[in-house]
Amino acid sequence: MSRPERTYLDWNATAPLNPAARAAAVAAFDLVGNPSSVHGEGRAARALVEGARRAVAVLAGADAAHVVFTSGATEAANLVLTPVFRMGKAPLAIGRLYVSAIEHPALREGGRFPRDAVTEIPVTPAGVVDLAALERLLAAHDAATGLPMVAVMLANNETGIVQPVREAAGIVHRHRGLMVVDAVQGAGRLPLSIAALDADFLILSSHKLGGPKGAGALVARGEVLMPAPLVHGGGQEKGHRSGTENVAALAGFSAAAQAALDGFDARNARVAALRDRLEAQMREVAPDVIVHGRDGPRLANTSFFSLPGLKSETGQIAFDLEGIALSAGSACSSGKVGASHVLTAMGFDAALGGLRVSLGETTSEEDVQRFLAAFERVAGRRRIGEAAA
Repeated sequence: MSRPERTYLDWNATAPLNPAARAAAVAAFDLVGNPSSVHGEGRAARALVEGARRAVAVLAGADAAHVVFTSGATEAANLVLTPVFRMGKAPLAIGRLYVSAIEHPALREGGRFPRDAVTEIPVTPAGVVDLAALERLLAAHDAATGLPMVAVMLANNETGIVQPVREAAGIVHRHRGLMVVDAVQGAGRLPLSIAALDADFLILSSHKLGGPKGAGALVARGEVLMPAPLVHGGGQEKGHRSGTENVAALAGFSAAAQAALDGFDARNARVAALRDRLEAQMREVAPDVIVHGRDGPRLANTSFFSLPGLKSETGQIAFDLEGIALSAGSACSSGKVGASHVLTAMGFDAALGGLRVSLGETTSEEDVQRFLAAFERVAGRRRIGEAAA
């Protein structure tokens, strides 16, 4: 029996390496110099790092001087989520972290905050952060402990639902708090500007954009207010993140950031049309399929669905055997598959499984058709199982 042709529909977990990013990273491996060295070889490596900083700043609508490179989004989250900040040279205390119930685990874990200093912000049944609840929580915040910090993602990694970040930031700043936005899924898929979002910090990841794994960034609104370093040592990244920069990965990150802005509107329109056709045909095959967030603003590439009676882990394995790579929620727990904390936060029964299809610029009509053929077979086996029961 021949193995089925593979179809990759898990771009929200990691995007395939962009050809320009691959070429840039490979070329950078030939740069022998350390970017902190002052000789010609070192200066060449430094020029590449600073070029990457400018490219990421353009992507984020920020100043290049305010981009701090990290090993990825998880490190960036752990860098910024801390009760210890400095305003210039003076220490500044952050008393409590308020994090939405649908955040990626990298933020829900609270970073360097003690667990008893982390408060969850509920979301509505539509999967959107509850702004009224946020207002109540911040109104009750004990200012004597320090300023509040709030973390709300730009777009949810499972459902693709776009969050009201600017509105949340307005509430946060009225209460003299700091606003952290996980923009990992939104970058390259939504217009992105740290000023337009009214955010104090953005978190970005290279490999979600089609760059290499192992590079990310914390983007700040300014240079005066910054978190205490997470990684100490040689003082790279202006002392915010010590350690020799990953030059090759940053070269790829730079190319991927530039590619993400090229043809932005046309790419998103094409992907959205594919996603909408996929969902319409899923409903024809299985009228009871639940597409989460379909009536609200979502990322153009994301479809998070549930088939009643089909567990997420069973569904993921079934599609993998059909040659379809998709996800049961977020790829963040070393292969673990369990109840979606996002669906639970939205009020769904924890037993309801969720499967995520996420598309990208190279996804084809044929890829969608192969998925739909597999979907019909998986849904059919589910019905046979129900009849036998």
